[in-house]
Amino acid sequence: MVRKKVEEMNFTYIECLLYIFHHLAHKTPNATNSLCGYKIVTGQPSDRLGEDFSENHKDFTERLRTIDDLSKAMVKKLTQGMAEQNKLMAAAKTDGEKDIIKRQKLNSTIGLRTCNNILAMIPPLHSKSPSFIGDQKIKLSWKEAVKPPVPSTAPAAGTKRAVTAATDSSTYAVKKGRGTGGVQNHLVNRALEGLYHGGRTNGRGRGWGGRGRRGRGFR
Repeated sequence: MVRKKVEEMNFTYIECLLYIFHHLAHKTPNATNSLCGYKIVTGQPSDRLGEDFSENHKDFTERLRTIDDLSKAMVKKLTQGMAEQNKLMAAAKTDGEKDIIKRQKLNSTIGLRTCNNILAMIPPLHSKSPSFIGDQKIKLSWKEAVKPPVPSTAPAAGTKRAVTAATDSSTYAVKKGRGTGGVQNHLVNRALEGLYHGGRTNGRGRGWGGRGRRGRGFR
């Protein structure tokens, strides 16, 4: 790679290419043997361990060093630029001037995220047995960062009322069930009592009543 000036580099492209390389190499690591001169053994014929790819490895690591140096230089430049933008924002008087500075600061922030991602993806590749970063470890600069939800101890709107209503209805159902069951049990007990005593108590009552009437009649 021909060394270029920092201003001529498109760091977003480099970030994207390194991310794709890590992603694909993580899935098929032995493909990097012939591509980058790594010696990764998977036991497959595609490892090609018997061939010499040392020149590929030398070229690849030199490219990585160049990108690493340029990214660090860009980080320094962006950091200094943001300090100047803060001063300009403090001195700005019109909304138009402030909007321009805000856009510049936003671009600088994205640029820093881009370079920091590049600097995070390069070191794992500086080895003959590198480690490849999966999808979850890099937050790409052009993707908006997802803020984690803030846990809240306060109940959501309508939650307490819904729970209370559910509790009241459940309590009412239990009470209603108990009341209905009590009345039903009372009626069943009386019916059973009538069936049990129907042949004795009622009959005995009629017999006693009959005897009383007959006795009074004979008398």
